[in-house]
Amino acid sequence: MPHENADASSATYQVTQLIEPGSVDSGMHPWNREAGTTVNFQTIDRRRRVLGLALLLLASPTFLAQPARPDERAEESSLDWRTAAPAEVDMDPRQLARLVEELPPEKKHGLHSLLIARRGSLVMETYWNGYDRQTAHDLRSSTKSITSLLLGIAIDQGLIKGVADPVLPYLTEAYPDLRQVAAAKQRITLAHLLTMSSGLDCDDRNRKSRGHEDRMYRKRDWVRTFLDLEVVAPPGDVSRYCTGGVVTLGRVISEASGLSIPEFARRHLFEPLGIVGERWSLFDRKRQTDTGGHLYLRPRDLAKIGQLVLQKGQWNGTQLVSESWIERATREQTRIDDGKPYGYLWWLGGLQTPTRKLSVVFASGNGGQYVFIIPELEMVVAFTGGNYNSPKAGLPFQLLGTFIEPAVLGGD
Repeated sequence: MPHENADASSATYQVTQLIEPGSVDSGMHPWNREAGTTVNFQTIDRRRRVLGLALLLLASPTFLAQPARPDERAEESSLDWRTAAPAEVDMDPRQLARLVEELPPEKKHGLHSLLIARRGSLVMETYWNGYDRQTAHDLRSSTKSITSLLLGIAIDQGLIKGVADPVLPYLTEAYPDLRQVAAAKQRITLAHLLTMSSGLDCDDRNRKSRGHEDRMYRKRDWVRTFLDLEVVAPPGDVSRYCTGGVVTLGRVISEASGLSIPEFARRHLFEPLGIVGERWSLFDRKRQTDTGGHLYLRPRDLAKIGQLVLQKGQWNGTQLVSESWIERATREQTRIDDGKPYGYLWWLGGLQTPTRKLSVVFASGNGGQYVFIIPELEMVVAFTGGNYNSPKAGLPFQLLGTFIEPAVLGGD
């Protein structure tokens, strides 16, 4: 599998690259050195270090030197995020300071936010390029991973029997003609949509595919567009990255629950998490919701999604998503995009250090929208960025291996 070597404190770290290629629409590998994705942190102008470190430790949005002030504690309590100094959760603040000070100028690195939480406490929160903690950010395809959680909730509530259910019976009331479709389409299950193996002509990596997302976006009803696609392979035979299938999953949830996606998500996921101000993108003259991309959340709220997964679906003592669904969604269910492990709309990767290999579960969106969950470190890392259709979208993987993992003290 492709990987990147990065020099950090005389140690070599490999990040097993399992990034969603959709974050680099050109198809260029995000860890391709020749593509210019690797930042040589050792050659950054050292004259910036003293001033940069001083400013970093004084910056109120970045929790490095000490816990948040009392007034900040009150705000964070309302948002269900505790804050802590890195040392309180066995992280090295100097290593985290290096991360920020050794980045290129913000216009060049293109990051918009970085948040690190360990053991349930936010220890670092930094914004660039005009963004702040109150700015909702387009998550692009990271939205798909949230759709997976919503489907799990619908199954937990008995609204949907299970992933083996055929898709079409949930949609025949909205699309009566589906009762007459070919047998191959009738065999498409929810599991096939979750693993992007419907067998329909939907491939976002192939611009000639009739179901390519750019073609779909030009249509009024994206669900109808997906369902009308030609069968090109038996369902379950091969996985091809397909946004249309995830949009169709959203319609299934809506039909099964009798609620719009925004309302279903608000009641059963966002409100219990203390997430407010979310914005979904709509289509079909604003009658349907895009569950394949373009959900807007604040970075703190994106990090909450990661923390919920880390905590196996539990939040403040309440099981919002069943542990069994989290386990199924975040284990390998298929291989996609040149053999990369994929769960139920969650990507699976690994972080190889000189002494260990850590499993990583993550959501990924074009431009650098990520939430990484590293269970062995009890850690969640969220990034947002503006590196759309650029190999620079892979920079967070490098930062994860070069600075963030090495900041964990004690090798636990």
